[in-house]
Amino acid sequence: MSFRVLTAEFVHESNTFKKGRTEISAFAADSLDLGEAAIRRFGDVNAEIAGFLDAGQEAGWNIRHVVSAHATPGACVSRAAFDHIAGLICDAAREEVGQIDGILLGLHGAMVPDFCEDGEGELLSRLRAIVGPDLPIAVTLDLHAIATPAMIGHAQIFVSYKTYPHVDMRETGRHAGRLLDAAMRRATRPSTYRAHRPMLEEANAGRTDVSETAALYAHAKACEAQAGILAVSINASFAEADVAEAGPTVLVTHDTLVEGAAERARAIAEDIADTIWAQRDNVSNTFLTPDEAARLARDFDPTSGPLVIADYADNPGAGAYGDATALVAALIDAGATGGAFAPIIDAEAAGILHGHTVGETVTLRLGGKVDPAFGGGPLTLTGRIEHLSDGVYTGDGPILGGITHTFGPTAVFRTGGIDVLVVSQPGQMLDLQQLRAFDVEPASLKFLVLKSMQHFRAAFEPLAGKVVVCDSGALATPRAELRPYIRVRRPIWPLDRTAAEFSV
Repeated sequence: MSFRVLTAEFVHESNTFKKGRTEISAFAADSLDLGEAAIRRFGDVNAEIAGFLDAGQEAGWNIRHVVSAHATPGACVSRAAFDHIAGLICDAAREEVGQIDGILLGLHGAMVPDFCEDGEGELLSRLRAIVGPDLPIAVTLDLHAIATPAMIGHAQIFVSYKTYPHVDMRETGRHAGRLLDAAMRRATRPSTYRAHRPMLEEANAGRTDVSETAALYAHAKACEAQAGILAVSINASFAEADVAEAGPTVLVTHDTLVEGAAERARAIAEDIADTIWAQRDNVSNTFLTPDEAARLARDFDPTSGPLVIADYADNPGAGAYGDATALVAALIDAGATGGAFAPIIDAEAAGILHGHTVGETVTLRLGGKVDPAFGGGPLTLTGRIEHLSDGVYTGDGPILGGITHTFGPTAVFRTGGIDVLVVSQPGQMLDLQQLRAFDVEPASLKFLVLKSMQHFRAAFEPLAGKVVVCDSGALATPRAELRPYIRVRRPIWPLDRTAAEFSV
């Protein structure tokens, strides 16, 4: 029997502290690809849809792919954008009622629309109202999901990434697809148990290159070999989302047809969640100040490769503005030269630079224009234009290999002996082609600043002589107390370190 399966991707990680709204234009700038266009773009790369297609081909499904919608992490998703994309998926479900055997969705798990706190729960609720209570629905989640009771209540199957940097997105999609196939064949009757702990996020935000955190994911994978245990997902949470259900979760999808599976699922989930709680103080990163990072860059010997500095707090991949200037100012003040800084997201400055030609010397105000309170205000700098581009690049690394994106109008602006990548559209640093496409060779630099928390490591760590992380005080600062939380349930770690009693 050939099953008919409805598939879609709707992915956004929402930083509720960021000004503005994520509109439909932000999805269009990243990806808002319908049907076959989405399959052509993402069908054979590191993406959930590729894994869905793998599973479907193995099982002989008839797939209708609705949309692949992704936007760079940012402010809350506007109602108009949410309703448009959710509407595409729900309209397709209405058209297919009585014909589809299952639904397979690639979601993030930390989408916050401007009218509710749980975008994924809202979408799943709308779909469940259309297709009824029994149709199998499988969902993939980002490792940084905030998995809510509403989400668990409206879908039976959940599979999250087990790597950070995320190099297993296709594998995750394939896993979820195979579980959906078994459910449609009635070989299993899946359900998901959720365990939650009152923390803003796991101590290392899910870093799978940290031994203690990596051990959690290895244990989760091993538990999947137990009878009736279909998927064990550890979600580190997303500290930049101020929502009531904030916090790490462990989801165990299990087969209720197997005797004892429900009890095993509960034990596995609670045990892993207890370990996350017990390790809450074991932070591996040592965060340098901008001045400390700048002095290190100035004096670094690049014989074994460049010094790579992660501008952790200004990571666009966590919804930060990507225009913080504290670190670049410190580098210039320290006299650090021979390096690059990527990127500064400043469409106004990029437009000014595009009004000139390569080789010209230009003075302009750069960065710090959105919210100078987080990471510093604009810098007036004089420099030489080294490169101008439309910003298009195609990745070739572990995360973006084969995927084409754009930074929009882009310039390389050399100031104070530093090549600054000035871009118009947001994006974190994930791939060497985000520099090489603009004639900046990472391997030849003395130092390289990347606006990213962790994903940069997949492509850049292999060529680095040393990697350090910097807290520039921008919107994604690890100092959570600097953000004005009002919706998270209290007490919550680490905002309430001295609270007498936690609900654990």
